[in-house]
Amino acid sequence: MSILTELYIDLILMYTMNDWNQLLLEVKDGLTFAQRLPPSITYSVKNDGVPIAGSEKTVYRRLNVLESIGLANFRDGRFQINRAARQPHFLFQKLLPSLVALKNARRFGKLYSSSDVNLSRRILNEKFLITLDYAAWELTRYQTPLDLYLYVDDIETTVKLLKKNNFSEGKKGHVILLPKIGDFSNEIERVYLDCIAKGGRNTMDAIAIEILHGNKLSAKGQFPIEYVLKVQEDIPKEQMMIEAAGS
Repeated sequence: MSILTELYIDLILMYTMNDWNQLLLEVKDGLTFAQRLPPSITYSVKNDGVPIAGSEKTVYRRLNVLESIGLANFRDGRFQINRAARQPHFLFQKLLPSLVALKNARRFGKLYSSSDVNLSRRILNEKFLITLDYAAWELTRYQTPLDLYLYVDDIETTVKLLKKNNFSEGKKGHVILLPKIGDFSNEIERVYLDCIAKGGRNTMDAIAIEILHGNKLSAKGQFPIEYVLKVQEDIPKEQMMIEAAGS
């Protein structure tokens, strides 16, 4: 049984550093493959993947590994790569718990509107750790949050409580439960890593966190310079002054 399989059997277990190191070894070839691809939104297995991997079989093997941690999706000979796959290798030791947690996220909603956010927080009675959108907003005041991402100790117990209060599981839900795995000793850094792992608009949140709280981060990602300049321009000057005074 591979470490990838073991990780998905019971994510509430505490994995050791050796477990994460073994997982990193298993995804290393997939990451190297992804980082050799030129920047693009979508790729062709035949035209883009095979020249790098050598054969379609190898391409799909690489994509399956990347897909298992949320870094790729593919269908009908086309595939996409999460921008997080382009982060430097040294960062993946820290990124893997975030990637695995997000891969196993479960979405819920009641009215399937923003009102579900406050309602779920009352129901769960603050027995959670907030990350991504709302945590990034508290740290940066940069982007208006859209979804409530929550790390919880016991997914199934939390699911039962939400369903008892007429929440249902669905892809458009604004309340997302994540298994609490990995290191949470530095909560700012964990939110930062989660934002990198999630990609999309959360990449901009990660950049804002690094700009405002860089002294709290033990490892930093790499971002396109145009993204960094955009965030620097958009962060409220008052927020920059507050953080500078408090550092």
